[in-house]
Amino acid sequence: MKKAGRTSRRGGKEQAAADGPSLQRLEELARDRIAIEGVSPEIDGGRFAAKAVVGETFTVEADVFGDGHDQIAAALLWRHGRNGEWHEAPLKFVENDRWAARLVFRDIGLHQYTIIAWRDLFASWHRDIGKKLAAGLNVSLEIEEGRLLVAQAVEAAAEAKTHWHQPLDALLERLDASREERRLELLTAEETLELMSLGGPRTNLSRYGRLLDVWVDRTAAAFSAWYELAPRSQGEPGVHGTFDDVIRRLPYVRDLGFDVLYLLPIHPIGRTNRKGRNNSLKAEERDPGSPYAIGSNEGGHDAIHPQLGTLDDFDRLVAAAAAHGMEIALDFAIQCSPDHPWIRQHPEWFDWRPDGTIKFAENPPKKYEDIVNVHFYRGAIPGLWIALRDIVLFWVGHGVKIFRVDNPHTKPFPFWEWMIGEVRDRHPDVIFLAEAFTRPKVMKRLAKVGFAQSYSYFTWRNEKRELEQYLTELTTEECRHYMRPNFFANTPDINPFYLQTSGRAGFRVRLVLAATLAGTYGIYNGFEICEAAAIPGKEEYLDSEKYQLRHWDMGAPGNIKDDIRLINRLRREHPALQSFTSLRFYNATNENVLYYGKMDQEHDSYLLFHVNLDPHNAQETHFEVPLWEFGLPDDGAIEVEDLLQGNHFTWHGKVHWLRLEPESRPYAIWRLYPQGGPRDLP
Repeated sequence: MKKAGRTSRRGGKEQAAADGPSLQRLEELARDRIAIEGVSPEIDGGRFAAKAVVGETFTVEADVFGDGHDQIAAALLWRHGRNGEWHEAPLKFVENDRWAARLVFRDIGLHQYTIIAWRDLFASWHRDIGKKLAAGLNVSLEIEEGRLLVAQAVEAAAEAKTHWHQPLDALLERLDASREERRLELLTAEETLELMSLGGPRTNLSRYGRLLDVWVDRTAAAFSAWYELAPRSQGEPGVHGTFDDVIRRLPYVRDLGFDVLYLLPIHPIGRTNRKGRNNSLKAEERDPGSPYAIGSNEGGHDAIHPQLGTLDDFDRLVAAAAAHGMEIALDFAIQCSPDHPWIRQHPEWFDWRPDGTIKFAENPPKKYEDIVNVHFYRGAIPGLWIALRDIVLFWVGHGVKIFRVDNPHTKPFPFWEWMIGEVRDRHPDVIFLAEAFTRPKVMKRLAKVGFAQSYSYFTWRNEKRELEQYLTELTTEECRHYMRPNFFANTPDINPFYLQTSGRAGFRVRLVLAATLAGTYGIYNGFEICEAAAIPGKEEYLDSEKYQLRHWDMGAPGNIKDDIRLINRLRREHPALQSFTSLRFYNATNENVLYYGKMDQEHDSYLLFHVNLDPHNAQETHFEVPLWEFGLPDDGAIEVEDLLQGNHFTWHGKVHWLRLEPESRPYAIWRLYPQGGPRDLP
């Protein structure tokens, strides 16, 4: 037996030393008493930045809660850049421990944010004394507790030298000079609650464990209308076009309502293995070759095809486009013809076969004998990476701030993350569009590493169910925080089967879907005259402009230029159409009628759309007016404007009927006036 008074415990200093790591962990855990979790957006644990647009609302949400019954307060901290001054915005309670804050960024570029939370002891006191007063209890001690909380706030504000010290000290003086009844009035006043909320101590202040990035783009990254053309086809029939010919086309493109003019590659084209008409392996002497076979003895990616003009001519085009309210977007295609100067200057950037010949590009069974690909590692790093970055910076120096990148999914993700970051560090207003029709996760990774816009599967989504499913994914799942789709209705590479077989009505349908479902959309020239001639059995254009000069009569009968003008005007005039994630699908009983809405409450902009997906047959449907979106009962009434016809009327009740004729009216667009009548008509 141990003798009385003896102990097996170590001395205090020894025990403290032994418990050192444990005590450190204890202090770390105790410091963050408030739980902050489920933060959104937080892309891959903060590995990548979320995306926002200058001037638009950016919402951050989180689960914030603590033990016990104390009142919790929380705030969003944010700053511009990695070293800017911190700003604070309060988080508001939503429901079920979910909190949210909304910011509007005024500057483009990188921003950072995190969340803090604390126990608001005065708010807890305010809540509890209210309950006790309602129960008729004596609250003399509670009044003194409240006064002491104010006194502690005064002391903390003085120590921290905050601007809250003076109003808090004035409050304390009034409390000390008042009788109990007056003290109670002062302490329970809403003004006191607000003052203590803003300037009082933050007990158990806890901070989220990560700093999260958000990249803020200019508006054009999320809302723009693109028109695509090949400069070499803008001359007279059979004559190679020039930049001056493109300048002459600018009023036409602007009249249609587009604000981005996207050009196929403008660089010198190689002669080795040049492709002929319709992708023939044998080119005739006058065949211009594919503009994607970049490079010749006249230069590479920083040179201009001599038949288009000079660099000065290009500069004039950029300036002329700006004068028309448009930007020039260039195609950044990282591929070379066998004649590209880089092959002689930097053979280590290319793959060579065992027999010493250069390896052509392949996508079995397809072969692209007129181009070769660079590789990005081995002897190509860092030289090639720097050269490609400098190509982009070269064109930025000539006024180009938008780049459509050809097949980025065939190049390394680390390259794009580095290169885009390098460019944006210097020019945060530059926009990159990823032309990547590939697997979903690859497309999303490209968006994460920096691409501001992304091609999508829209081109092949034709049926109601698949459109609803795909758009619901893009607008409601996590990808909405970083992936902005650009809905191109057609491209020089893709002549969709739907357009090949649908006639004029189908072109009108796909136009409306692309332009009203997405914030950014585009068409390739010829779409407006319903050009659909195809190589049989393929989604490729017959007599493709990629391999020959083309000339179209853009005023040909049956064109849909009036539809394009109308839709682009509505996009500019109605804020609801400038938001992608506000999209909602509603109930129409016919599976051939897509029915959806877009709404911007801040600007009283509420639009509904019906689109007949069947370009050959009239379709009828019953549909539900979303009265519930405006807090109206099922038998309520709402004022409506038909944005195609211009007439006004009232929908009474929830269920209505509509017929859509493919030739005369394949779509309908309605503006709702929930406040009782047309106001502020555009």
